[in-house]
Amino acid sequence: MSKIQHRNLYLEVADRIRDLIEHGSLIPGERISERELCEKFGVSRTPLREALKVLAAEGLVELLPNRGARVMRLTVKMVKDTYDLMGALEGLSGELACQQISDTDIAMICGLHEKMLEHYRRRELTEYFRVNQQIHEKILAASDNEILIEMYNNLSHRVKRVRYSKQMSDDFWRRAVDDHEEMIKALSQRDGRRLGQILRDHLCNKLEAASLAGILDDTPDRDVAAH
Repeated sequence: MSKIQHRNLYLEVADRIRDLIEHGSLIPGERISERELCEKFGVSRTPLREALKVLAAEGLVELLPNRGARVMRLTVKMVKDTYDLMGALEGLSGELACQQISDTDIAMICGLHEKMLEHYRRRELTEYFRVNQQIHEKILAASDNEILIEMYNNLSHRVKRVRYSKQMSDDFWRRAVDDHEEMIKALSQRDGRRLGQILRDHLCNKLEAASLAGILDDTPDRDVAAH
């Protein structure tokens, strides 16, 4: 991995650590080794610790008094509470988007949907997730509500490990694709109420799948030794 050279080092470090967490290189509950990360990124402890404060504010990292930091564990309740709020925001974004989205933007989202279906048919999970995320982002952007988008994105960082997890059954994947088919229909018809409800239910399905797949942890708190 290349060394970091950036004026605001701690923000770049935070981006790198966030990626490690979201892609599973740092697992929930794992103690974060400052020494290892300083060597990996080629930085001192000062920007690293500032980065950890940023990630703690985002809910990705837990700062331990006099014991460093560890990756925040995700429990069913924590994710449910987050999804409840995200679902309300995403549902509202769908309602707002249908009021003002242009034909051009609808066509763009439909095009992304077709690409997503191709990745689904080919079982290209990483590519599927990438286009899937783009569709949700385009609908959010079409709401034209900057505060809503900012709040949603802040919450999304906390549960991205669940929302785009590789632990997904064929049955759940099929249901997720069906949801997207219904989203596109509602968006094309500019049916804001229907689109809003689909988006809210879609997140509930994500929580159910994550719980069943064992992604979420409701065991008593514990430290995972650094390695």
